Amino acid sequence: MERTVLDLSGPDQAPTVETGYYVTSRCAEEISPEELLEVSIEHWAAIENGTHWVRDVSLGEDACRIRHPTAARNMVTLRNLAIGLYNLEKHRGKIKAPSLPSWSRSMRDSEALRYILRS
Repeated sequence: MERTVLDLSGPDQAPTVETGYYVTSRCAEEISPEELLEVSIEHWAAIENGTHWVRDVSLGEDACRIRHPTAARNMVTLRNLAIGLYNLEKHRGKIKAPSLPSWSRSMRDSEALRYILRS
């Protein structure tokens, strides 16, 4: 798949063309290039608008300064756990907080542990 990339780091950056390679279980006769493009776009849209967006906007992940790989993975796991617990409690109708950040800010350690053990 070819895509045009525009570097936004400077005003005079010329667009470049990149080639991306994707693996699929479908053969060329089963899917058209247009359908393959749509699948790729939907995949990345779901990722960016799913947990990545929630972790960044609600939990400030992009501003996090943790650089050690193990510590960073642990924080991602904890953020995903918080998001999952929030969504579970929201689905159960037990959330009074208007948003994930306000819910997580009001959470005490003992209460968080109770959520984890109960779920």
